[in-house]
Amino acid sequence: MSADLVSPTYTDALDGVAPASLRGFFVGWPDPPTPQTHLRLLHSSYAAIVAIHDERVIGFVTAISDGVLSAYIPLLEVLPEFQGHGIGMELVRRMRDRLADLYMVDLLCDDDVAPFYERVGGFSPARGFSVRTYSMQSGAAHDS
Repeated sequence: MSADLVSPTYTDALDGVAPASLRGFFVGWPDPPTPQTHLRLLHSSYAAIVAIHDERVIGFVTAISDGVLSAYIPLLEVLPEFQGHGIGMELVRRMRDRLADLYMVDLLCDDDVAPFYERVGGFSPARGFSVRTYSMQSGAAHDS
């Protein structure tokens, strides 16, 4: 089936998600999380929504939050072969709906994906700062 014809199921229920269904994400990361660590980060998030097609996760978005005033969206990914078909837009829309009762929802992004968030609507540019410790990128230090 072509990605053009895919109509994924979107869910925040992670019960049926297994590490084997999380392969192919974090493209271009020098030291990406393993599928097992990826599953842990989904379960550890304040909110996580996945797009599923043929029992495979093809996209996801996560949020961390205090649950009172603020949230941060650290990760949004769609597998490369499914990009450009509105899946990322739908994931962000659903996450924004999930976080609608909060005062602020922030995210940081690289310049090359800023136009995507401008198209999503509701987000506006803001100045931000970050620290990246690439030697910790895989999350392996937190594997148990």
